[in-house]
Amino acid sequence: QVQLVESGGGLVQPGGSLRLSCAASGIIFSSNAMGWYRQAPGKQRELVARISSGCSTNYAHSVKGRFTISRDNAKNTMYLQMNSLKPEDTAAYYCNTDPPWPRLRDVYWGQGTQVTVSS
Repeated sequence: QVQLVESGGGLVQPGGSLRLSCAASGIIFSSNAMGWYRQAPGKQRELVARISSGCSTNYAHSVKGRFTISRDNAKNTMYLQMNSLKPEDTAAYYCNTDPPWPRLRDVYWGQGTQVTVSS
């Protein structure tokens, strides 16, 4: 069964950097487009960065130029390098396939990793 485990979140000051990791199992990782999603309190979950199976990337306007998504298919791992972090980047960050991995009645989500940007 699919398992996506996010790590690397934490508390960082504005302007700082973090690198998130996503370890995937139970899927043919190299064949799937993958994405980083985030959900801030009171807001809907949003896709902030996407990487295709062929490593083409797309970014939400709000993070373009600051975040970099990458993948290592040999390690079944995806990364999100986040630079120049802003308080509005504060959210729980999740990795998933794009579109999100379907289950019988809903969509799979892992536990996520919290990113807090605050002075």
